[in-house]
Amino acid sequence: MRPTRLSLVLAGLLALLGLLASIWAALLPVLAGGTLLLCVLLLVEALRLRRRPLPTLSRRLPSALALGEAHTYTLRVENPSARPLRLELHDEAPEVLGLSGWPQSVELPARGFVELRARLQPTQRGRFELPAVRLALAGGLGLADRILRLPLPRPVQVLPDFKAVARYALLGVDRRNAALGVHLRRRRGTGMEFHQLRDFREGDSLRQIDWKAVSRRDRLISRDYREESDQQVILMLDMSRRMRALDGPVTHFDRVLDSALLLAWVALRQGDAVGVQTWSGPDRWLPPQKGGGAMNVLLDRVFDLQPTLEPSDPAQAARRLASRQKRRALVVLLTNLRDDDATALPEAFAPLRGRHLVLVASLREAALDQRLREPAQDLDEALSVAATFGYLEQRQAAHARVRRAGMHVLDVTPAELPAALVRRYMDFKRAGVL
Repeated sequence: MRPTRLSLVLAGLLALLGLLASIWAALLPVLAGGTLLLCVLLLVEALRLRRRPLPTLSRRLPSALALGEAHTYTLRVENPSARPLRLELHDEAPEVLGLSGWPQSVELPARGFVELRARLQPTQRGRFELPAVRLALAGGLGLADRILRLPLPRPVQVLPDFKAVARYALLGVDRRNAALGVHLRRRRGTGMEFHQLRDFREGDSLRQIDWKAVSRRDRLISRDYREESDQQVILMLDMSRRMRALDGPVTHFDRVLDSALLLAWVALRQGDAVGVQTWSGPDRWLPPQKGGGAMNVLLDRVFDLQPTLEPSDPAQAARRLASRQKRRALVVLLTNLRDDDATALPEAFAPLRGRHLVLVASLREAALDQRLREPAQDLDEALSVAATFGYLEQRQAAHARVRRAGMHVLDVTPAELPAALVRRYMDFKRAGVL
């Protein structure tokens, strides 16, 4: 039970009356009567609250939420009794789910119900649970509230922000490629899958002519080719402490995960199989999957990953991959290359370069580009610009050493990463090098 403001006011008045009674003894009977009356009223209030039927609660919200997106949350409160109820409710949702609009006060009509709406806007991926709802049931006399905790467990998953993939999926094929800056030119010739026979067109090479079909049809016929499908892409997610760096309100790892999902979606649409391996953190391995349900399997495997405090360990990543992936694949390392990686990374992946095509997607902090765009106003800012130039030169030198070791490198900001990854993947497909 919790006393209300009215009870506290009455208790304060009795205390004042007691102070006066210590001076004027004639007030003692009044003080005793008032105290007894308040105690009786509080006892009656408590007994009535104990006997009052409790409301029934039910939640309505999506079982899967998108990181950073606003979602509607509805709590239905039903009154089973023949008397109206006055309630104050508060949901014990984890803070990372971003539940706003609580607590709420409501009057429930007899045998009626009320639906309370609020907003969920998660700030962290993973699996969470809304455990219970706390409520304060007001008494009829207004002297006390009954405080209750009603268990109402509800699991919920917070998935990566899927807006980029959803937006890409809704576009037509030509518009998709234009939106990402991808200009597809169908490559015809060796190293590509045969697609169909068609009439010869101006610009076709002589090697495309199918002379057997020409002899049968008495006109020039060309072979049409398309990018090879049934290839494999392995997304390697760096979960080391360097991926905890922030890009605005979210970490580099969140940006990497969003970009990896977009690339996975595009590769699956191209008929390729996509797998995932983590490194420098919990070991997650998903062998390459393809088909209609592969995206859901992939998403369920990675949505709750978080960057750790471990140092980056490319040797560990290479050893795990070598033992798991025997077939040739496009291996995409999603990380943030540092100067000390310029030697460690090529050495770790040297045994794999003959079998796999390795692409290192290295995130560059957007703040570095911003620092170079802003003019220096004083000596401290000039020194900051000079230090930024020096850091970027070291970074470019590290990337150059990795390229000389036979690995491909993308050096992009988190905002540029999704489109850059898809463009490079499509370049590899067009070149027939997978």
